[in-house]
Amino acid sequence: MDLDLSKQRVLVTGGTGFLGWHVIEELKRKGCSQIRSTDRSDADLVDPVAAQKLIEDYNPTVVIHLAAVVGGIGANRENPGSFFFENVVMGVNTVEAARRAGVAKLVAIGTVCAYPKFAAIPFREESLWDGYPEETNAPYGLAKKMLLVQCQSYRQQYGFNGIYLLPVNLYGPRDNFSPESSHVIPALIRKCIEARDSGSREIEVWGTGNATREFLYVQDAAEGIVLATERYDGAQPVNLGAGSEVAIRDLVRQIAQLTGFDGDIRWDSSKPDGQPRRCLDVTRAWETFSFRAKTRLEEGLLRTIDWYSRFRKEQPRNRA
Repeated sequence: MDLDLSKQRVLVTGGTGFLGWHVIEELKRKGCSQIRSTDRSDADLVDPVAAQKLIEDYNPTVVIHLAAVVGGIGANRENPGSFFFENVVMGVNTVEAARRAGVAKLVAIGTVCAYPKFAAIPFREESLWDGYPEETNAPYGLAKKMLLVQCQSYRQQYGFNGIYLLPVNLYGPRDNFSPESSHVIPALIRKCIEARDSGSREIEVWGTGNATREFLYVQDAAEGIVLATERYDGAQPVNLGAGSEVAIRDLVRQIAQLTGFDGDIRWDSSKPDGQPRRCLDVTRAWETFSFRAKTRLEEGLLRTIDWYSRFRKEQPRNRA
């Protein structure tokens, strides 16, 4: 039987963030009206006392744990220690607090960065432990993988219903477009639009362009998370993705075309490519809770570009 979300009290950690906003909208669409969204300003999950108080005060029946410290390759290289520590501790504290409070179900969100650097393509959930993650984001990936260990061990010892999902790289409206910490798609969209508007004839892109990535539109990801919340109660991890990959070189050309930037692309091969390839096997998500991505990459990119273009116009301009 599916979990009736209209009767649940749902706590979404990190609910004010990029993915969190879309998950909450999907929960509402499913009839869930009792939703508590948190961010670091009202509950610092690195503090075990704060995590316990948050869950005891709201008394949720379901916790969707999205809170994370994230960033692109540059941010991961500059902050490996804090990315590891804060993500590990937030996960440990949230799951333990939920167990102590008797929460009926917890949905833990992992990351594709948890997979081994040279995992066979497509990445199958069974290969998650076959090697060490790609070095530039290994601390983050390993920290998030500990959520799987915690959920499985708590299920075994306490009968705690914690499930673990592995989304691939996400993109879409409300993404982080900061030059310091954004992921590849929002970073490229911003570079191309700013170069187009300033009349610049060149943009610089990290790496060689030969690496591949798989991208999942954020609204599809939110749908997958909520479907799993309703329908999946298993111990095994489940990939969330689109099931196809694109070379970064081709992605850059596509974004340049869609944004109207017709200048040159200069590749800085002294910067890392990151993981050589990323592409998920998404069979388990379909078989266990009937999730399949709906949004084609070009369609999702156009929606994201449109959102960012409108967002830029709405921002107050600095005055001299």
